[in-house]
Amino acid sequence: MRLSKLQKYILLQCFDNKNKLDRKVLLGFYRVYKKKPSREIMVNSITSSLERLIKKGLIVGFGELTKEKTFINKIRLTIIGKKSAKKLLGEQKRLPLKLKTQKSKLKTAT
Repeated sequence: MRLSKLQKYILLQCFDNKNKLDRKVLLGFYRVYKKKPSREIMVNSITSSLERLIKKGLIVGFGELTKEKTFINKIRLTIIGKKSAKKLLGEQKRLPLKLKTQKSKLKTAT
C-alpha cells in the first residue's frame, strides 16, 4: 500500500500519541517547508489525506457527520494502522542528495 509523505506523517504522529490525536497537531507537517502553502490548502490536503486513510482502514475519525460533509476533529489508529506505523518506523529515511554535484564531479574527471 502506497502512502504519501503526509499520510506517513499522520500515521507516525498517531503512533506516538497513544490517545486520540487532535487534527491541529497535523499542521506541524508543513513546518519544514520554507515556502508554506496557504492555511486553506494545508487544511484541505490534511482533510483529504485523513479521509483516504479512513477508507483504507488505517485510522478512525471522530467528529460530526452531515449530509454534505464530514468534520473530523480527532483521530486514532486501528490495529492495521499500528502495524503499518511500526513498519514505517523500520524503514530507512531518504537522504536529500543533490544530483548536480555528482554530475559536475563526473565532468571534471573526464
